[in-house]
Amino acid sequence: MNYRFDFEPVLARWPALLEGLWTTIQLTFFTTVVGILVGSVCAVLYTSGPRWVRLLVKSYVEIIRNTPLLIQAYFLIFGLASSGLRLPILVGAVIALTVNVSAYTTEIVRAGIESINRGQIEAAECLGLNRLQIYLHVIIRPALERVYPALTSQYVLLMLFSSIVSAVGVDELFGVANRIQSDTFRNFEVFVVVGVIYFVLSVLVRLAFHLIGQLLFPRRRRLGTSL
Repeated sequence: MNYRFDFEPVLARWPALLEGLWTTIQLTFFTTVVGILVGSVCAVLYTSGPRWVRLLVKSYVEIIRNTPLLIQAYFLIFGLASSGLRLPILVGAVIALTVNVSAYTTEIVRAGIESINRGQIEAAECLGLNRLQIYLHVIIRPALERVYPALTSQYVLLMLFSSIVSAVGVDELFGVANRIQSDTFRNFEVFVVVGVIYFVLSVLVRLAFHLIGQLLFPRRRRLGTSL
């Protein structure tokens, strides 16, 4: 093997790598916030909405979970552009990723909601809590607490899967890495560096979710439950 490793041309492009990293962080942050909100609402509708709403949400979940993310991104980003609605490419990528991850979030949160004992809901009704209070404090909060580790894993995967949107023109970390390797011809070195960055970012995202979980669910902290 006569290959000579040379990381200097890659590391010299650190401003471009930082710019791509920042785009990946923005994609992950906005998609996480919106995805959890949309997924939680869909999960509530899935479990207690009218029949036609449940069928609509179920159809959405099944379609998204059984089609590739890349196809969804092409359809949403270029489909919207073809219909005359031209959005900034980053906004289009956030929409595509949100539509995808919200379907998975719906299933995860739905499982948490269905794990809530019916007796707890009846006890809350006996105490005089209204429907909104029951959903917030007796159903949604405990459900999210139970499925929080699964949500953490899902959104770490989301951060990694965000590299797919480079195929539709988003200059996130993987897209920048592709451009650097085409300029420098140091394929191996580029993807070693980018792999290390993704690994560190995954650890940081998981740590951020852990800290947020400690704040949102103090009972888990008291019990010493790992998130």
